[in-house]
Amino acid sequence: METFDREAIGRLAKALAFIRGADDTVTATMKRAADTGAEADIKKARAAFLKLKTGERQAAFAMIAED
Repeated sequence: METFDREAIGRLAKALAFIRGADDTVTATMKRAADTGAEADIKKARAAFLKLKTGERQAAFAMIAED
């Protein structure tokens, strides 16, 4: 199972803001998880991220890999 830590979620949230927009629900869920660090928020963020299209997930990972 992949681990989504607070820092990684924050970086993914920034990438998703670029890909899907800052007002997108998945972006907001990811940002909230990064801000709170609460386990429940991280679980929701992971689930929301995994529901994205494969291409969007790959693009987000590619963007944070360049950091």
